[in-house]
Amino acid sequence: MLRALLHRGGYTRTRSYHTKQCFGHRRRPSLESSHGLPSSESLKSRVAEGNLWRLATAYQSLGHSVASLDPLGLTTPTFPTSLLPESYGLDPQDSVHTQDILFSFPASTATVTEAVDYLRDMYSGPMSLDASAMTNEAEREWMVRHYESSRHSPLTLSQQHRISELLLTSQAFDSFLGKRFGSVKRYSGEGAESMMVFFEWLFAGAGGRGVRDVMVCMPHRGRLNLLTGLLGLPPEALFHKLQGNADFPEGAPCTGDVVSHLVSSVNLPGPLHVSLLPNPSHLEAVNPVAMGKARGRDLSSKTGPYSPDVQSSEVMTVQVHGDASFAAQGIVLETFSLNAHPHFDLGGSIHLIVNNQLGFTTDATYGRSWQQPSDVGRVIGAPILHVNGDHPEEVARATNIAMDYRRQFEKDVIINMVCFRRWGHNELDNPSLTQPGMYKVIESRPTVPDTYAHALENEGVLTKEERDEILSKCHAHLDQCLMKSSSHHPQQRHLKGVWQGMVDAPSSITRWDTGCPTDLLKFVGSKSVQYPERLSVHPRLVSSHVEERLRRLTSGNGLDWATAEALAMGTLLLQGFNVRLSGQDVGRGTFSHRHAMIVCQESESAYIPLNDLSPDQAAFLEVANSPLSEEAVLGYEYGVSIESPQHLVLWEAQFGDFFNGAQTIIDTFICSGESKWLLQSGLVMLLPHGFDGAGPDHSSSHVERFLQLCDSCEGSGDGDSVNMHVAHPTTPAQYFHLLRRQMVRNFRKPLIVQSPKTLLRLPAAVSSLSEMGPGTTFEPVLTDSTVVDPGKVHRLVFCSGKHYYTLDKHRAEAGLTDTAIIRLELLCPFPGGLLAQQLSKFPKAKEFVWSQEEPENMGPWAFVAPRFRKLLGVDLSLVSRKVCPATAVGVAKTHADEAKQLLTDTFPNKQS
Repeated sequence: MLRALLHRGGYTRTRSYHTKQCFGHRRRPSLESSHGLPSSESLKSRVAEGNLWRLATAYQSLGHSVASLDPLGLTTPTFPTSLLPESYGLDPQDSVHTQDILFSFPASTATVTEAVDYLRDMYSGPMSLDASAMTNEAEREWMVRHYESSRHSPLTLSQQHRISELLLTSQAFDSFLGKRFGSVKRYSGEGAESMMVFFEWLFAGAGGRGVRDVMVCMPHRGRLNLLTGLLGLPPEALFHKLQGNADFPEGAPCTGDVVSHLVSSVNLPGPLHVSLLPNPSHLEAVNPVAMGKARGRDLSSKTGPYSPDVQSSEVMTVQVHGDASFAAQGIVLETFSLNAHPHFDLGGSIHLIVNNQLGFTTDATYGRSWQQPSDVGRVIGAPILHVNGDHPEEVARATNIAMDYRRQFEKDVIINMVCFRRWGHNELDNPSLTQPGMYKVIESRPTVPDTYAHALENEGVLTKEERDEILSKCHAHLDQCLMKSSSHHPQQRHLKGVWQGMVDAPSSITRWDTGCPTDLLKFVGSKSVQYPERLSVHPRLVSSHVEERLRRLTSGNGLDWATAEALAMGTLLLQGFNVRLSGQDVGRGTFSHRHAMIVCQESESAYIPLNDLSPDQAAFLEVANSPLSEEAVLGYEYGVSIESPQHLVLWEAQFGDFFNGAQTIIDTFICSGESKWLLQSGLVMLLPHGFDGAGPDHSSSHVERFLQLCDSCEGSGDGDSVNMHVAHPTTPAQYFHLLRRQMVRNFRKPLIVQSPKTLLRLPAAVSSLSEMGPGTTFEPVLTDSTVVDPGKVHRLVFCSGKHYYTLDKHRAEAGLTDTAIIRLELLCPFPGGLLAQQLSKFPKAKEFVWSQEEPENMGPWAFVAPRFRKLLGVDLSLVSRKVCPATAVGVAKTHADEAKQLLTDTFPNKQS
């Protein structure tokens, strides 16, 4: 009998909790009795209690699907049977115990009807909680209890006044812009004015929850309102920009950006610092950038050894999304993959989805294949708070609940605010062309600010005179600011704070002494392979990595790329610069060459030797094996790099070809961020490159794409002021100096390194300690030191990268003495002056060749050829693979034939 009742109740197993005692748990009802089998009445009551528990759980998961969330009332949801009490055998008049099931119900017992009314009010009103994706039961219990106890928390009269003021001034601001700048796209917040309540409550409550810094990333919509309303941007500065003027001082090295991408960095009461990051029009691309900048800010405050397991919630990322982009853009999921990663997580982000129920002109039913845009957040088990944007007080409550959850668990939480766009995608668009029904409803309804103000007037909270005074002050202030805008002069906003001491890059190629004392290099090198005795190290690693490195350091010769990299990083750490290396498999290195972390063969724990150089070294060397992502991870690293000039941030692609998964980040941030927003970045991209017969997708890092993105001038030569530097080093010493130069210089530029694959172990591609010693530096051009008599050279071959070693070997085997090979180690800025010096060394040279491994339509050829001609008066002939749509062929024999032909074409004549 008892077993049958258990089965009928659908209640055959118990929950287990593994959590702290401070959490409040929803008690799952039990059928057990302290006196053995219960009486029939007691049994009936307990079964009803268990079934009510199941109904409550269903509401926590599905109540939002029938909630009153749509302010336009366009949707008619189907009521799930799982939300019906009869589905659980509950009689409406039954009396049930509610303790630990309905957390804020005023009595310990209720009828089923009363309990259902409570659940519908809690989970199917203008605000709802979706806890269905939360896999940690203790967190779910806490969230449900906290949500229910906060669901109807009263607001004070002053808070209601403040909400009304926010909404009315937001509306007045958008209306003002519409009248004065009617032909400009403004991406107003009309229809979503309640997002201002979200920001107000977030900024006001952050400090009390231990947050000192907030990094905000958001799209265009409502951005101008936020900037002028809460983030301290003077309206006259905005009006100056809207009138077609620059938002940066005259003479600043800047092209600027559109008004809807404006930024802010401001101190608010709390104390709280808020940074609104620049946001390109590529949807959601800024999300990982904001997370990276937040981590960079947190790491800047650290001292002593760094531990990725110690998270901080003092720096909070707030990500605002559009519903269409949040559901469809792959970078959202990529960024979520960083959520709990020890090298990327920073105590959770708060997400606000401004759910317009519409893409540009695409209905939600065509924009995604699931009900809510926020469903993407289920992948990380995030709690989702749904709220109707017509109810600003509910938005305020949802914001408080979200911040409390983040503070408690340091995890992401999502608010899905359902609203609408009063003017379509922008004010110059006509949305009724594609959504006539939706916009008939929108045009016929009052605005959210007016509705809320009238409600407060009816309740006696706000008077009409107070409302008129708010609007009057707002209009007067905006009129005054518009008058001042004509005389507004933008102030310098870059190279301040932690960037003081940095300068704009000069228009010449500068040289920096990046060498180090030999004793220091030997010390760092030996420490880079030192490990505790307790660590069980793989025997092969001991012989091929540890012992071999120590042997070469002792001799001072034969240093490979991995050693040079360790020496560069270690010496920078001792100079006080922080180093962060991330990417797929970077700890070991894709080609098993780096071994920056040593993995214990017994415990599988990882040890990073360079973190034990000295107690006084920089705060961290972070070696982050990242998820299999390019776009989000590279965006994240860019964010870290723009936070402080003290961070050397390196991102390595598994293969150089794979960077194209992050092309959006490269186009919109790395290559143009300084020009658009005056943000310097010293980010280093390491892209393994080289044609070794590995076929398409494993040969070329498309250096031509980066060169095409450089703002290099063909006619006058280049200096360090170009937007990014592109290098193709051929020796470990050159790589050593490149990395150190990134930090020693008094300016920052992104550095794109065509890094090696086969050269990592090529016996010819090694360096000595003397090449990294005092007085040494990076050489943009390497001359041919093997030429005995420059006067006999008739043919000059120019090249870059590992191709040099193939050419040099063939020349030596052929005994050619009339040909010199000159290496371009730095492609951009183009070292025209240094190349001219090289040309002067060979006065009888008549033939000039550019030889490259890449096909004719790829590689540096299209970049170097016009510069040789215009700057040096040299017309190069090209030797390359024939044009090809793929980066390389996939047939080994064809690859070998191509490689042979390259040598034949580069050296066509026998020795004269």
